[in-house]
Amino acid sequence: MRFLIGVLINAVLFVALSGFFSSFHVDGFMTAILASFILAILNMLVRPILLLLTLPINILTLGLFTFVVNALMLELTTYFMGYSFSIDGFGTALILAAIMAFANMIINSVLFDNKSRR
Repeated sequence: MRFLIGVLINAVLFVALSGFFSSFHVDGFMTAILASFILAILNMLVRPILLLLTLPINILTLGLFTFVVNALMLELTTYFMGYSFSIDGFGTALILAAIMAFANMIINSVLFDNKSRR
């Protein structure tokens, strides 16, 4: 259930962020759901390997290199999606990764915080 909620949250974020950035394009909500699902699969399969391989530089940058790995995951998603979901540059992907990480942190703390709902 939490997986599907996460996919829907990312899909809504994709659609919302595509309205703010001219260098980020999503054809529609169904495209955003498919891209969000592909991103979730990539985050489960590829991201842990990349984080392990980049552990030394991630330690040196105090974890900030994780945003670069997240941007790479977004770029890989655009590769699998084709022209219906596109990010024009790595800089845009890096900014999107940072905004999505921040928004996901806030949304997940509101939705899934069990300690404050006793």
